[in-house]
Amino acid sequence: MSYEVTLIRGDGVGPELAEAAQMCIEATGVAIRWDVQDAGVDVMAKLGTPMPESVIESCRRTKVALKAPVTTPVGTGFRSVNVYLRQALDLYACIRPCKLYAGVRTFFSGVPVDLVIVRENTESLYFGCEFEQGKPETAEMISTIKRLNGKTIRPDSGITIKAISITGTRRIVKYAFEYARQHGRKKVTTVHKANILKFTDGLFLEVSREVAREYPDIEFEDRIVDNMCMQLVQKPELYDVLVLPNLYGDIVSDLGAGLVGGLGVAPGANIGEAGAVFEATHGSAPKYKGQYKMNPTALILSGVLMLDHLGERRAAQRLENAVAHVIKEGKDVTYDMKPRRDDPTAVGTREMARAIIRAMEAGA
Repeated sequence: MSYEVTLIRGDGVGPELAEAAQMCIEATGVAIRWDVQDAGVDVMAKLGTPMPESVIESCRRTKVALKAPVTTPVGTGFRSVNVYLRQALDLYACIRPCKLYAGVRTFFSGVPVDLVIVRENTESLYFGCEFEQGKPETAEMISTIKRLNGKTIRPDSGITIKAISITGTRRIVKYAFEYARQHGRKKVTTVHKANILKFTDGLFLEVSREVAREYPDIEFEDRIVDNMCMQLVQKPELYDVLVLPNLYGDIVSDLGAGLVGGLGVAPGANIGEAGAVFEATHGSAPKYKGQYKMNPTALILSGVLMLDHLGERRAAQRLENAVAHVIKEGKDVTYDMKPRRDDPTAVGTREMARAIIRAMEAGA
């Protein structure tokens, strides 16, 4: 069986990582026809938009995409391409496995960290309803809030609306439980701030409890988000699948990546009813563009998630095993995975990908 997959090459070091991941995925023997698309700051300079409609159309047609990192300016410039893509395709579930591989430098060596973060992707503070400081509509919003609930907001404020729905919560929590059931996971933990945010996070917790009753075979618990962060640092081995609203999921997934060695080994998936986009969780590192020195592990492991999503579970397992073998051996890895970052034996992006392919061919 063959598959058509959109390959979004990204910018900065994105094209280099996309090349490495493409090599490794093709080496599994799964037949894939790649529809190569570009997005990001380089496209912005040429076309006036970081996300051409052709990219969205390709993703809608193929229903599966592998996306390399794309730059998002901090504070200025266009809104996140990643957020736009998720919203345009209604990719409501962000899946970020945090698994510790032997050989990765981390403070948690010897601790069996293997958890999955399921983040709601379309609501909460990230759905894009903002009012800029100093604008007439912002003053009107401040006045309306004062009239409706008596709260006084300083006139020089910017405002972001947080919205959490029953519909959005039910589908993400059900996804977390279904994921747990399909992948042999034993427990789902809902993460919230319902003690303070009673009408948004309180709703998230209430609906989570309702959904949990539909899955008596899976343990359920809840944690307040700040306590969850402490728990993950102290005893991450106690947790399995976490399900969180958008902002908390974004933050906690980086914490989870830190537990297992950093964003360089952290894959991700964004999944909806009509499609899925698989991506590394790290950024585009534009200052390293063209040097072919960046770690391709996160995007290759995102390819593992993609193969699993396509139903090619044997190929996915072979590729993950090969990645784990190369990391554990510690020979053909990039500089960030060496004991010393100036280690002269560090290899480049392509060389690490080729080592993974050799390990796969050798049956590692």
